[in-house]
Amino acid sequence: MAVLVTGGAGFIGSRLIERLLRRDDAQIVCLDNYNDYYAPALKHANVAGFETDPRVRMVECSFGDAAAMRRLFDEAEIEFVVHLGGYAGVRYSLENPFPYVEHNVGGTTSLLEAARHHSVRRFLLISSSTVYGRYAVAPFQEDAPLGVPLSPYGASKRAAELMGFTYHDLYRVPVVCIRPFSIFGPRLRPDLALSIFAAAILDGKRLPLFGDGSIRRDFTYIDDFCDGLESALTADGVVGEAVNLGHDEPIAVRQVITTLEEVLGKKAEVERLPEKPGEMPVTHADLAKAKRLLGYRPKTSFVDGVRRFCDWFIASRAAHQ
Repeated sequence: MAVLVTGGAGFIGSRLIERLLRRDDAQIVCLDNYNDYYAPALKHANVAGFETDPRVRMVECSFGDAAAMRRLFDEAEIEFVVHLGGYAGVRYSLENPFPYVEHNVGGTTSLLEAARHHSVRRFLLISSSTVYGRYAVAPFQEDAPLGVPLSPYGASKRAAELMGFTYHDLYRVPVVCIRPFSIFGPRLRPDLALSIFAAAILDGKRLPLFGDGSIRRDFTYIDDFCDGLESALTADGVVGEAVNLGHDEPIAVRQVITTLEEVLGKKAEVERLPEKPGEMPVTHADLAKAKRLLGYRPKTSFVDGVRRFCDWFIASRAAHQ
């Protein structure tokens, strides 16, 4: 029995693998193609703690390679899939939508095809809160009508969900669509707001603020999110469902900046810029379904999570200087 984690060298994937290794003796397949969306060296640093563990099989490959995925499922006897891999980033998807369709839709289909020919016991398809889109009513409920995605990224994630539910309906692939909300914490990608803001404050550079700072995000600490993922791997009654994993406490971007200033002990030099297209005005997870099906209850406050993130961020910068 093996657990396949795609995007296993990323922020969330590496953290989840470490937790799974602490939990039991399951074999893990860490799949990542180490692309240059952000520095591959950061991804290699993420896996340094477990890449030589005999319980972990490291595979450098694209999950979009359908033939390779069929072979991998055969050889490793994959029973559980946590599909975290994919092309991320709302703003970049506006400039170049093609890799989002290729990886988030085509690559997901490649994995679903491999899964339908094997005895997979659970397929967690990690989606995005961006699937709710324009006109969705906050707090977002999984089974309420969805709006129109505001970016090719959001559209690609919605398409991946639809493909997953189709494979569940046609072939009984045990798909669960997980909708994460602004996950943050140690190992956060460098292109995300908290990383950009923290770097600007520490370096005394201008902090780019698009719009008036009123956009609100439902920031969710990495450990709380991983709690939800672990529950979703084995919980009853979740197959064929979409489930939010958030915090149910949207924070305005201007409050994010204030919190970082307080934790880092430095003032930000804010540069006001025009609002960017594609951004949702608010993301807010309704957690009733996650509580009912997964026993999910986030424990880490935004302030405590920012403190932990900043401790890691400062130490990581020092280690790479």
